[in-house]
Amino acid sequence: MTRPTLLPDHEMVSPPTLRPTNRKRKRLTLVELAPEARGAIFRAAVTVIGEHGYRDASIARITAVAGIAHGTFYLYFKSRQALFDELLPYVGHELVMFIRDRVTGAKDIFDVEERGFRAIFEYMGDNPGFFRVINEAELEAPTAFKKHFELLIQHYIESLERGVIDGQIKMFDRSELEAVAYVFMSARNYLYLRYAKNSNGSKALPEDVVQTYLKLVRHGLR
Repeated sequence: MTRPTLLPDHEMVSPPTLRPTNRKRKRLTLVELAPEARGAIFRAAVTVIGEHGYRDASIARITAVAGIAHGTFYLYFKSRQALFDELLPYVGHELVMFIRDRVTGAKDIFDVEERGFRAIFEYMGDNPGFFRVINEAELEAPTAFKKHFELLIQHYIESLERGVIDGQIKMFDRSELEAVAYVFMSARNYLYLRYAKNSNGSKALPEDVVQTYLKLVRHGLR
């Protein structure tokens, strides 16, 4: 999965006609700061786990990467495990939104599948820590692991169901779509291991591999 640019930052630009003022800036409350700070901690955790694994992803390392004080961590998470239990669903939702953006405007289920397949590897390339986060989560953060796969499989099945309704998927009925979704998700995992993952994180998936996967999808679903 070619990885995560996470969420874009937004800059506020003051109108040029405004003059400097001595008025103090409003101090943001903890509630107002929470989404931004939590996001920074989540992103830092992905980076640290990608490099060191869950076992050695200490709060000290995570806060150092996030650029916050050690004690600030506890304003948002009661423990390291509490962070881990939320981490994968957080980045999983981000991945789903990333894919949704890429598949918007697709003409049919096969176009959706191609765009979604390419998007996952793009996301993984941009977020090299994601693969280790998901693959170690079953043991280190089982609650997060379960939530993540429930989220992914729900969205995947919904996409395949639209293909059945539109008459584009002819070989499978709705009762078989969960198994189909897991087959395709498993294929992506192993294709990443074989062709994209390397010691520096990940590289682009070879185009002939992409086309081989898409050939299987097109002929298998039709």
